[in-house]
Amino acid sequence: MKPLITALVDTYNHERYIEQALLSVLEQGLSAEELEIVVVDDGSTDNTPSIIQKFEPRVKHVRKKNGGQASALNAGFAESRGEIVALLDGDDWWAPGKLTKVAEALEKNPEVAAVGHGYYGFHENTNEVRVRVPPARRVVNMETPGAAEIAWPFLFMGALTVRRGLLDWMMPIPEELVFMADAAIQVAAMVKGALILDEPLFYYRVHAQNLYLINEQDAEKLRRRCDMTELAFSRVSQMLIRLGVPDDSVSELLSGSWAEAKRSRLSRFGGRRVEVFQAEMESFRAQFKNPSVGYRLFKYFVMGTATLLLPPRRFYRLREWYAEKQLGRYRDWLFKAQRS
Repeated sequence: MKPLITALVDTYNHERYIEQALLSVLEQGLSAEELEIVVVDDGSTDNTPSIIQKFEPRVKHVRKKNGGQASALNAGFAESRGEIVALLDGDDWWAPGKLTKVAEALEKNPEVAAVGHGYYGFHENTNEVRVRVPPARRVVNMETPGAAEIAWPFLFMGALTVRRGLLDWMMPIPEELVFMADAAIQVAAMVKGALILDEPLFYYRVHAQNLYLINEQDAEKLRRRCDMTELAFSRVSQMLIRLGVPDDSVSELLSGSWAEAKRSRLSRFGGRRVEVFQAEMESFRAQFKNPSVGYRLFKYFVMGTATLLLPPRRFYRLREWYAEKQLGRYRDWLFKAQRS
């Protein structure tokens, strides 16, 4: 008999955290027949493997050579059998009752392929806990305006549970994504429909080794994060087109967030001026659904002139000043542009 749920945990050098993560899974109150636990150790060099071994045979321990998050998730899914797959990073942990609530939500909402929810942000240095939840319970899909901006914060590892059919449809994840690999599953969930619950059901640990939340003063790691973010959008876009999602739908879903990722890199590290123009026009098209012809021409003229005259970092300093002074309200009043 197949288990109803697979808890898929990916881990790398989490010796300080992995035991708490696995205990939070075991304490969900589900039997071995109901819950399968698959832990993928992505080549840890610390004491993580021996800690996982303490939980065998209740936990299926998959050990592999270090290859990054995408390769770990691909390997873990290949070893899983559940009709529902709940994802967790080895440095985070679930709140009691999380699996029961998300399984019930999927049962009551057969039209959605995934469930996400709010979370507790636990700051390790201070032991401070901050609760983050969406304003309301809602379904997000391709028809939802601003779907990505609504769903991103509540569909990442620890908060993301999906039907097996979704992973059958979109796997494997491109293995260049050594982190941010969950972005591929997040976006696939938005395409097929995701229910976002307005309650916190897991703990996201903020600590010095977070791959995404890094010190803004660490230029090398920050540049790596910027590059990986843009790569993730590129590979996910290609994946969706390969799966038959129309180009315009892919653009509608990803262009705004992708443009913000490009802005982040260009404002911090510079780049080619044509990249600034492309990023700004992508953002414009994502934000404004039916701008007037005059406003569209105005935007092209201003962006073309500004990016020709100003190097990227200076351009974005000027843009920050423009936003601080709220000068955009005069532009919007003049052209009556309609945001999407």
